Amino acid sequence: MTATTSIRRAGSWIGGRRVSGSTTLPVREPWTDKLVAEVDLADVRHVEQALQLAHNARGGLLSVPAHRRAEALHQASAGLLERQAEVAAAITRESGKPISWSRTEVQRAATTFRWAAEEAVRWSGELQRLDSDPSGEGRLAVQRRFPRGPILGITPFNFPVNLAAHKVAPALAVGAPIVLKPAPKTPLSALLLGEILAGCGLPEGAFAVLTVDDDVATRLVADPRLPVVSFTGSGPVGWAIRDAVPRKHVTLELGGNAGVLICPDWHSDSDLRRAARRIAAGANAQGGQSCIAVQRVLVDQEVYERFLPLLLDEVEHLAVGDPWSPTTTVGPLINRSAAERVKEWVDEAVSDGARVLTGGSVEGALVSPTVLVDVPPKARICQDEIFGPVLTVTPVNGADEGLRALDDSRFGLQAGVFTHDVQTAFRAHQELEVGAVIVGDIPTFRAEQMPYGGVKESGIGREGVRAAMEDYTEPRQLVFSEVSL
Repeated sequence: MTATTSIRRAGSWIGGRRVSGSTTLPVREPWTDKLVAEVDLADVRHVEQALQLAHNARGGLLSVPAHRRAEALHQASAGLLERQAEVAAAITRESGKPISWSRTEVQRAATTFRWAAEEAVRWSGELQRLDSDPSGEGRLAVQRRFPRGPILGITPFNFPVNLAAHKVAPALAVGAPIVLKPAPKTPLSALLLGEILAGCGLPEGAFAVLTVDDDVATRLVADPRLPVVSFTGSGPVGWAIRDAVPRKHVTLELGGNAGVLICPDWHSDSDLRRAARRIAAGANAQGGQSCIAVQRVLVDQEVYERFLPLLLDEVEHLAVGDPWSPTTTVGPLINRSAAERVKEWVDEAVSDGARVLTGGSVEGALVSPTVLVDVPPKARICQDEIFGPVLTVTPVNGADEGLRALDDSRFGLQAGVFTHDVQTAFRAHQELEVGAVIVGDIPTFRAEQMPYGGVKESGIGREGVRAAMEDYTEPRQLVFSEVSL
């Protein structure tokens, strides 16, 4: 089945109102390649208005009582759930994400706003007595965190609503205005989020959602009225932003090539079947277009021969195709050029000696779930982020070799370790240079309240509601003297 829609027109949100522009951006549906929307690009005067409103709103938003900010965030959460079908349809229409995953994303975004509402009323600071040293007798310190200033949030196409929520919700929770720039391929759902926020009673200038071209985006990054840049997307773009504005506070979430290790103690039939099922899902859901999608599978040689056919069976039974079907797990990539790039990487690995055990075909923007073995370690498909439904499977000999191979990457976002041994779990936590180790599951797991981010070329800083609130703010001390303690 296929959802149909007339071509719609959408515009940016500034000061709680929708604005129209003089030029438009076409939005195409990846599954059909049909034009589904024309989105107005914000004019220069609109961009200036959004920046000035954000700058002017600094003190006003911060002075809004915590309970009112929390209420606005709760309203945003409720609004997303009330309009779940509409927002999910927009996600699928613009990104090709299977509709079941789009519905899940809306639920996650609602949870993100709910967590931010709860954190907003807990955002209090801490008390520290200073008479622990003789020089501090009669002194008491209060530490509170205050916003660094208005924030520029830049989001990618793969999670166009929940990653927008992870920029906007923590900002509003701490009282920081935010200007959100969604990915040009997927602006529709972010603009719907702007419409929902417009009904939440926030002060003028608290938020803006701007659809702009690349030149204007560059000017937004450089503008001194936005001293914080929170970027999620590709590595080259992210590092270029940081290099361009070295005096700004920049947070980068840049992806990876996530690996998972199956240890020899994970050996029962049920263990191996569960690992195969989870890895198949984690590598291929949403077309593998997730920075923590499973890409490298390392299997101890004691269980390798038993595990491999189980994995192939799980991969080959995934529902692939029309993203509007409620049973589809693997839909199209964001466009045909992305699919062609994935196919090029697979063919390149095969020419270097790899073998394709299943998949490897491309039809339009759809890439069939692919499993490769005998892949040379230095192949691009092992070294870089493929961002497609492709995984490599490699045998390893023991925990030492397995952990070294798992860590042998210039990325360091998350890793999965299937083991029952607590010592192995703690060893992985100590030795792997990653932002998180997921024990007994795939690295594709993420909870909205959990600090999330990576090291090495996976970026700097952390998302996750509370972690982002801390990242958007800086500590400020208040010291009382001649206090009777």
